[in-house]
Amino acid sequence: MSKSKETLPQLAGALSRLRGLIQRNPAPVKKSMAKRRRMEQDIDSLTKRIILPSLPVSDEEMARATHQDKGQKLARQDRWGELSKKIRYADETRLATPGGETASLLLAYGARSDIVASIEDALHDGQEPDREGVDALEEVLEEEPGDYACSLVVALAHVDIAWAWHSIASEASAEMSRARARYHIERAEAIMAPFDGVKLDAPSVLAARCALNANCPRKSRALADDYGNLIELDPHGYRHMRSLGRHMLPQISQTPNALELEARRTALRAQEYWGAGGYTWVYFDALALEPQAMPMLDPDFFIDGLRDIISRKRDQHVINLLASFCAIIMAPQSEETPAIAGTQKTRNRIHDCLDWILKDHLQELHPLIWSQTLLAPGQVPMLPSRRALVAKGRQTALRIIASRFASEIADGSSIAFSRAGMYRLPSL
Repeated sequence: MSKSKETLPQLAGALSRLRGLIQRNPAPVKKSMAKRRRMEQDIDSLTKRIILPSLPVSDEEMARATHQDKGQKLARQDRWGELSKKIRYADETRLATPGGETASLLLAYGARSDIVASIEDALHDGQEPDREGVDALEEVLEEEPGDYACSLVVALAHVDIAWAWHSIASEASAEMSRARARYHIERAEAIMAPFDGVKLDAPSVLAARCALNANCPRKSRALADDYGNLIELDPHGYRHMRSLGRHMLPQISQTPNALELEARRTALRAQEYWGAGGYTWVYFDALALEPQAMPMLDPDFFIDGLRDIISRKRDQHVINLLASFCAIIMAPQSEETPAIAGTQKTRNRIHDCLDWILKDHLQELHPLIWSQTLLAPGQVPMLPSRRALVAKGRQTALRIIASRFASEIADGSSIAFSRAGMYRLPSL
């Protein structure tokens, strides 16, 4: 809180100086604002000539909801034996959504979602969470002893609760929140200790192990090794690679080349399935969350990875994911800061990949992906209503597309997207 109080006078002073500047010389400021408004109006007008089918609910979203809802329903009905069979089957078959999300982890997420949500709500309200839900989950371990799938649900619930204490309650009571978070992490580790994901051939178990190691700085080497085993066990699952990059970020300050090293190792491990794409997936969320990751990036390798991903995974969910990343995360920075100094060229090269992704591969718009990239890149978002997200995502995507191709449609023509790629329609 002290930091906020110290900055308030500075903010007030800055606002006062800005008002004084406008009062003394209002013409340039008003002219600049008017020019900006005209530019925005021109772009909004051009978006009306973008013919692009939009899916408020995509196949990917429906598949995720199906797995999560199934897990939630079975847990609510105490059908843990059936839930275990479904998680095990998903692990054995490497079942995934069209966009590549791991079905076993989605089932486990749905199964624990009610209890985790109730604890998060209590913490947001400043209340002590009720132990009843956690105790009920713990009883499952006694009812299904030695069952890795049921243990997975309970352990990941503890991981989520630890994160809730860390992220929601830390400001109100830092000491207590650290103690509670540490308890839940230690409990999750004890629950998962008997299970070896490699021997069980269960990617979900290794994913849980990686999540636990990511919460313990002392296990940084084990984290990289466990992710290596996980990626070798489930090389199709690009979410594992994205998580690896995200979890390597805390090591940048002490070992600057750690992220680059793991990205190259991952590319080698997953080369048969993704070409150079493993390198790109590891950096994907890392670049969205940490500007200091950019100086280490090999842009040629990254762009080769973009092309290899698209050549192997033509699903429109993935196309929208890559397009929104290039458009929003890699947008050129107007303000030069030490964090991005010397990286503008790399950023611009990746941003320019948007053109060929749009022209050659985009067929339909998935607005929710663009909203998440804009509002909560690289992380699980706490977002406003679904309708607002769909509208915001569509507006964002169309404005970006219109600005990229403004010169081509300035004569009144339109551009359309289809399975054959983007094409231009002359004005009538």
